[in-house]
Amino acid sequence: MGSVGTLSALRHHHNLSAMADTAQPEVAARSGGPGRPSVLTSHDPRTGEVVGSYAVAGPSELERAVHAARTVEDWWSTASFGTRKRLLLEWKRIIARRAAQLVEILREETGKPEADAAIEVMLAVESLDWAARNAGRALSRKPLASNWLTRNQRASVGYLPLGVIGVLGPWQNPVFTPMGSIAYAMAAGNAVVFKPHAVTSGTGLWLAETWREIAPDRPVLAAVTGDDSTAAALCRAGVDKIAYAGPEAEGREVISLCAQTMTPVVVENSGKGAMIVHVDAKLDDAADAAVFGAMANAGQNATGVQRAYVAASVYDQFLELVVARARALKPGADRRSSYGPMILESQTEVVRKQVRDALARGGRAVVGGLDSIREPYVEPIVLADVPEESVAITEEGIGPVLIVNKVRDLDDAVDRINDAGRGIAVSVFTRDIAEVEVYAERLRVGVVTVNTATTYAGIPALPFGGIGEYGQGHSHGVLGLREFSRTLSIARNRYGEPLGLSSFHRNGRRLRVARTVFRFRHG
Repeated sequence: MGSVGTLSALRHHHNLSAMADTAQPEVAARSGGPGRPSVLTSHDPRTGEVVGSYAVAGPSELERAVHAARTVEDWWSTASFGTRKRLLLEWKRIIARRAAQLVEILREETGKPEADAAIEVMLAVESLDWAARNAGRALSRKPLASNWLTRNQRASVGYLPLGVIGVLGPWQNPVFTPMGSIAYAMAAGNAVVFKPHAVTSGTGLWLAETWREIAPDRPVLAAVTGDDSTAAALCRAGVDKIAYAGPEAEGREVISLCAQTMTPVVVENSGKGAMIVHVDAKLDDAADAAVFGAMANAGQNATGVQRAYVAASVYDQFLELVVARARALKPGADRRSSYGPMILESQTEVVRKQVRDALARGGRAVVGGLDSIREPYVEPIVLADVPEESVAITEEGIGPVLIVNKVRDLDDAVDRINDAGRGIAVSVFTRDIAEVEVYAERLRVGVVTVNTATTYAGIPALPFGGIGEYGQGHSHGVLGLREFSRTLSIARNRYGEPLGLSSFHRNGRRLRVARTVFRFRHG
């Protein structure tokens, strides 16, 4: 379908939408006149063509959306794991059968090449499939062992739904990233109110509409559209948890808003990771991974590579391989393009600021430079010998920019990565697997990959999340399911207490026996 044709059926729907900076050209807000809501107008970043107009939800609309989710919460939370699995897999099959339509909407709203959009949809479907199939195993009640003092007790632990989850989606990967919260929250028995980013409102509405086909009168998943004020209203709407993915500054605002109502949050901030190239690495493989990690999706993947730290003895050879691969890439709008445009125009200025600062501080541009920035596209940029205090390292990485810096050894690389912070993942290329596991535990990141880079995001069972300011909580895997659950422990008395110690009528003989056994076990 064409851009307007694909989205027109969605944009007039009663669902509301998405988080955006209305000052950005990609999403213009206009008043609908007295008594009417403002409207978001979304544009294709490749052409500027209008692809959709959406209502801006206010506090009252958010309250209604959350109330509707509350009405279905009891039904969904008390459904068996088998029932939820069956319905979620049915939803998965609808998404998979209509993947081409979702890919087209995704391309219109982000400008991604078809292959990138298709891969994103496939990864999202895999996450949904895993969450649906594994929720029962991860969350069902399990027996716990007792000890010699409490052998008369039968203990167990289980995980129950929280209730209603608010999800604030990002603009970089508007299907895959939020599905890491939506699918896992729903599989855990929660209802979800999803606010996609303003520039990808149509994608969010499409997901909610396909769920409605499964359960027309059961809004377990509802999408709301809008701007920053809508996101703030969702944070204040009394949901049981907020899952946010996006820039660090906005993440801090979400945390601050949620703190006012003591609403817990799961935060996945933007910002790419780092790579370490050891002296014994397969350099061809490392160079391929570095360039793809830095340039794919125009460098707008939070799972990507911002900088590579390379052992001095192989530095020149590695840099030569990287340069050759980067120069072969061509951004554009056609099927043969290596990657698409910057999705948000404001991010182009971030790239310009970071590259300018890196060069001013003594870094070298070995591929491209400031002249590579030609809105809405940014040609590949490879920088070498960039000082660690440059904002290109200290701030969130964005754009098709790769920094390649020389290090003495693994210790030096680990220290630089830990000093810089910000990074969900580090990729280490080496043939010494035993050694890398020792260094992995010293890295202050949530994920370490060995001889691979971005592919870890395609493992639905692998939980990932940052530490410190980078992120709070986890998505994916068993931890992702439990992130949207509350723990309920139960202990049941099966027969009388063996030693009778939990009573004021305990006798001295039994206490002496207990002390003797205690000394034997622990003394």
